[in-house]
Amino acid sequence: MDRVIISPSILSADFMNLEQEIFSVKEAGAGWIHIDVMDGHFVPNITIGVPVVKSIRKKTDIFLDVHLMIENPEKYIKAFAQAGADLITFHYEAANDPLKVISLIKECGKKAGISIKPQTQSKEIFPYLNDVDLVLVMTVEPGFGGQEFMHDCAMKIPQIKEKAPENLIIQVDGGINNLTSKICKSLGANSLVAGSYIYGSDDYKKAIESLI
Repeated sequence: MDRVIISPSILSADFMNLEQEIFSVKEAGAGWIHIDVMDGHFVPNITIGVPVVKSIRKKTDIFLDVHLMIENPEKYIKAFAQAGADLITFHYEAANDPLKVISLIKECGKKAGISIKPQTQSKEIFPYLNDVDLVLVMTVEPGFGGQEFMHDCAMKIPQIKEKAPENLIIQVDGGINNLTSKICKSLGANSLVAGSYIYGSDDYKKAIESLI
């Protein structure tokens, strides 16, 4: 993969103008849209659910990168797949049987991702690297936008890359900006999630280009 996939997180977008916000970042060069789903249990906050994903799908053909920060993810895979998610990422820490969740995602015809929180060691997901399309390394505690990048977490990237198949997408989410993106890319990441850095910018195109 030559080009880094930039996936702006709509968590930081203007929800009153969400359709325009998605259109704007797509026009500015974003490859995906990152949709953070939080349940108030696995993480403290509550965000959006299936109806919003369904509404977004009706308005755009951009790749929908859905990140489930929820307990019991297996209960909701089919609903998010039917709503229009292209890739569904769940948390290793939230799944009793990660292989079962991966299988459910694949059965729905979607790409599967697995994510780890800052305190989870990369070796915990090594058994699943050949079964997923993406690994998401969290470089902040999931649940809140605008946190500072945790440098120690970035060291999981080369550890995963060493064990992963060549085509695995290694995505990083948390505190991504023009400086931390360089760190992640140098370590082997090929997809970056950025929320406040892009949506808080006066120039989306310039912000996205500074990450690529």
